[in-house]
Amino acid sequence: MKRRVFLAASIATAALSIYNLRAGESEGVILEVTGNIEQTLRFTLPQLQALGVTKLATSTAWTEGTRQFEGVLARSVMAAAGPVKSDYVRAQALNDYEADIPLTDFADYDVILAWSMDGQMLSRRDKGPLWIVYPRDSLPHLREERFEHRWVWQLNRLFVP
Repeated sequence: MKRRVFLAASIATAALSIYNLRAGESEGVILEVTGNIEQTLRFTLPQLQALGVTKLATSTAWTEGTRQFEGVLARSVMAAAGPVKSDYVRAQALNDYEADIPLTDFADYDVILAWSMDGQMLSRRDKGPLWIVYPRDSLPHLREERFEHRWVWQLNRLFVP
């Protein structure tokens, strides 16, 4: 049992060092998590991938048919931020769009921060570097209009108020 606890602690420590870039270091950073958290986190794509890769097949209101997305679970990113003392997070995009998203969305649904669609990396011209994607096909109520504004594309920052 002690070995498992030690192993889990070692993995958690290694994961922390993976995304813990020094202040001012920004080369390759595609997502910043900041605000009312212990420390600002800056993630490169490989660092996000190290948190776990999730695949999701779903339709969107902006594309035709079912698309194949790949990304990281939003709840994993928020867990890396440590204890969060807020009910929501503000998702901010490169184009200055912002949306407040209840943290219960990340806990209740397998929401991902997608970096690819149909095997192609998302570029700034095509909703990248990250796009918040909900599993709308598996839960019909996620197709309601109230969820659509939460699908932030060109995502580059999560702010915890």
